[in-house]
Amino acid sequence: MTDRRFSRLLPVDRWPDASEARAAKWFQPVQLGPVRAQTRTWVPAMVPWRATGDGLVTTAVLDWYRRFAQGQPGVIVVEATGIRDVPSGPLLRAGHDRFIDGLSQLTQTVKEASAGQTKVFIQLIDFLAIKRRPPKEKFFAQHLVLTDAHRAARHASGQVEPVETDASDGALRAWLAAQSDDVLRSVLTPREFEAYSRGLRERVTDVHLPHIAELPKVLPGLFAEAAKRCEQAGFDGVELHFAHAYTMASFLSAANDRSDGYGGALEHRTRLPLEVFAATRAAVSPSVAVGCRFLADEIIEGGSHVDDATQFGVAFARAGMDFISLSRGGKFEDARPPKVGQAVYPYTGVSGHECMPTPMIAAPGPWGRNVPAVARIKRAIVDAGCATPIVACGGISSFWQAEAVLTSGEADVVASARQSIADPDWFMKIRLGRGDEIRRCFFTNYCEGLDQSHEVVTCQRWDRLRGEFDDDTVARTADGRRMTAPAASLLSPVGPLGT
Repeated sequence: MTDRRFSRLLPVDRWPDASEARAAKWFQPVQLGPVRAQTRTWVPAMVPWRATGDGLVTTAVLDWYRRFAQGQPGVIVVEATGIRDVPSGPLLRAGHDRFIDGLSQLTQTVKEASAGQTKVFIQLIDFLAIKRRPPKEKFFAQHLVLTDAHRAARHASGQVEPVETDASDGALRAWLAAQSDDVLRSVLTPREFEAYSRGLRERVTDVHLPHIAELPKVLPGLFAEAAKRCEQAGFDGVELHFAHAYTMASFLSAANDRSDGYGGALEHRTRLPLEVFAATRAAVSPSVAVGCRFLADEIIEGGSHVDDATQFGVAFARAGMDFISLSRGGKFEDARPPKVGQAVYPYTGVSGHECMPTPMIAAPGPWGRNVPAVARIKRAIVDAGCATPIVACGGISSFWQAEAVLTSGEADVVASARQSIADPDWFMKIRLGRGDEIRRCFFTNYCEGLDQSHEVVTCQRWDRLRGEFDDDTVARTADGRRMTAPAASLLSPVGPLGT
């Protein structure tokens, strides 16, 4: 019986033969500033949760990137890597010199596994504090800072407020904890209710906090120093993470109303990203590519949309970025409230579904959903007299789809995340004229569900292919899932591109 999930995928009547693939624009070189990628195929940054809790490279991290490199994409962008030396769970870090050795092993692994055909970039990220949603009793007993407004609310409820003592604070906390959410919405401020119902989340607009107020002074140096370490580790390029729910994207957002020259008007919101880029560019050698990833559309009320993004793109291109990679959505503002004990996850609301669309999303469907916005930004950059290469992504899972984006001039490089997880060899299979062997992604976001719970990311297709893979050579997770995609056993070794 045919799996119904195949019927929901973008139809592919046929795959190109080897000669068609060799002649295709997708498999032609592209210049990314000082770096020449052998093809316009691109594996974007994805967090697989394989680093140590201290942010160090592990054998599992090396195996993950080795597997992608064996498919010889033009560029692999290593996962979002923290620029600070602070605890951040099993995410890679570059905030101290002790991380250089592990990152060096990673770059060597990619270059050896790809026979030197793949350029390896790294995505650098900063993020602000976000806390898990606390139990109701704990929030009101320990976390809420009591104010006269809370006391007034209790008094208005008909209960007489006693003389203020430690005991009276305890009574007030107990009263608050006993109220329904409907009552609490009227008693608490919006930020207090959010901290109670979703967990505390810092914003770039919390300038009453000294460490938030000083971000513009601190971040350029942090990004620059992290980039220098990455160059020492052998990376060919740096991608500044200005996208989704994190610090730099929040500075770009139309919701950023800081009054210190780094918020409000669009040119002020662009100021810190440009300063971060300038510091990073100055910190690394001219041979290292430096670009960014940002949002073509935040997809949230009060956020930045395509009109803003075209101006960001032109500003970044004029500043001399070597490439611009575009995504969409993935914001905290519309995310689903987390369960108690969990942190809010920015890919569960409308903006998150737009970031990683499934076949169930509204018309026109997930296949290249971001491309029209990317094309608008690309046109604006060209009209401004710049030739900055633009990377498009989002539900692109067939050769013909990617080739149409490139030949139409809508973008210069086409990236694929989920399809590359499903089959890291898919670029090579297309190049060899063996597209019918591709293990196609179902776009059900099985991988995203694991990411949401901070589990090791795998693909449902690796273990569910009608018994196709019976060997036991691939490492497995504690619950038996494969840690990497099974190798294509019938795939012939491939030499340098063009042979």
